[in-house]
Amino acid sequence: MASRKIASVKKTVRKAAKAVRKQAVSARNKVAAVRAKAPARSKSAPKPAPKSAPKSAPKSAPKSAAPKSGAAATGALKLPPLHESTTSTGLKVIAAERGPLPLVSVRLVMRAGAVWDPPGKDGLADFTARLLRRGTKRMDADGISEAVEFVGASLYAGVNEDVLSVYLTTPAEHFSAMLDVLGQVVREPTFPEQEVVDARERALAQFANDLDDPSAIADRAFTRALWGDHPYGRDLGGIKRTVSTFTRDDVARFHAERMGPRVSMLTVVGALSPETVAAEAERAFAGWTGGPDTPPELPRKQAPLAKAGQVLLIDKPDQTQSQVRLGGPGFWLGHEDYFPATAMNIALGGGFTSRLMNEIRVNRGLTYGVSSYFDTMSAGGVFALSTFTKTASTREIIDVALEEIHGVRDGGLKTRELKDAQSYLAGLYPLRTETNESVASVIADIRMHGLGDDWVEKFRDRLRAVTPKDVSRVAKKYAFADRPVIVVLGKASEVKPLLEGLGPITVVPASEYE
Repeated sequence: MASRKIASVKKTVRKAAKAVRKQAVSARNKVAAVRAKAPARSKSAPKPAPKSAPKSAPKSAPKSAAPKSGAAATGALKLPPLHESTTSTGLKVIAAERGPLPLVSVRLVMRAGAVWDPPGKDGLADFTARLLRRGTKRMDADGISEAVEFVGASLYAGVNEDVLSVYLTTPAEHFSAMLDVLGQVVREPTFPEQEVVDARERALAQFANDLDDPSAIADRAFTRALWGDHPYGRDLGGIKRTVSTFTRDDVARFHAERMGPRVSMLTVVGALSPETVAAEAERAFAGWTGGPDTPPELPRKQAPLAKAGQVLLIDKPDQTQSQVRLGGPGFWLGHEDYFPATAMNIALGGGFTSRLMNEIRVNRGLTYGVSSYFDTMSAGGVFALSTFTKTASTREIIDVALEEIHGVRDGGLKTRELKDAQSYLAGLYPLRTETNESVASVIADIRMHGLGDDWVEKFRDRLRAVTPKDVSRVAKKYAFADRPVIVVLGKASEVKPLLEGLGPITVVPASEYE
């Protein structure tokens, strides 16, 4: 689910964000230095900038280096021109030249996510990603860290259900050297035995720590309850029972069988010519072999949830609060219902002024936070609600949440609510193309999930085209048309009587989710 994805990479994201901020400061300083050295224009004969061009635009800047489209909410929003090539090993490369800051962001995406973990090895994709930086045939872990940090770059890997991604952000002048490092960690990682042992021990220690995090346990239980035996029901980081069996051979086998050029795509965005990117990609990934010949895919089929209408109660006797999760079927990435469903959710529970927030927090004071969301993957998705409350108000918060969700299901949205949701989303969306890093990720997502190259350009038009009738249609499909899966974590002896009448109740100890 959304929260478990965040939890699985928060440490690496935090580290990467710090590095990116450092790079941005360095880049701005370089730009400032260049401008300071530029000869001042004569005060007696100023040369006004053309009205059609921003004053700050470099006179010789290429078209793709123009200020970011969509900086204003009402302006046109477009991606830079995309230049495609393929290396001799079969790696697809997409280059987007974009300036003026001398920073380059790279995202290498492979169809080697958690759904492709071998049987009984849940979490192996994530475990493998964590070990990529721990040594190659030419560099040990310290050498990789020193090389990256010396030039002010960042390099990290992460996994979601569908893909394994490696992220690189570097000053443009060091792109060649840093792409070589990235090429090494994906082509020839050595997975030293001691590094595997240390990573396994850290993971097992984290599972023990998670038992003290009620939200993490609830999310893990919720995922399993929603998806059952489907590959999306696996925890991204695995569980104690599976991770404790991981060996170096497991990691090396996953790398050889699942990670390769023909199931990967390299996206490069920044102040570099497409020709330079293509040539450097050919050099950095020369000789890369392994992985499937064609990208693996799960069939797209959104079936009813096996445990719909059932209640799973996770017993944690020391709790004075209840973690509450409700969930039902959703849709996959790129589904035709995306825009009306997204607008519906913003008004229902995806914003601070939503119906759920107003009724549950503002009017009744049952919690500090409640949200609903669509969690979408390549082959399916869910619609879910997440919140918490004191033990005594567990049933009340569930009843009120269901009442608000069913209210939208049966009555749709008011015209004003829909317009506000559309304006809110349309105003936020340009942030998706603010930085080279975000543009690289958008391009990768568009191509990996078949969203179409006009996704960014037409996003706001498609959003604004949503009508109340469209919202009513999707609300009847996704706003718990059937009884939802309900997961509650709390003190079972006090909570269970409150849940009577919601469906069959199954009680399990929190230790089941270590």
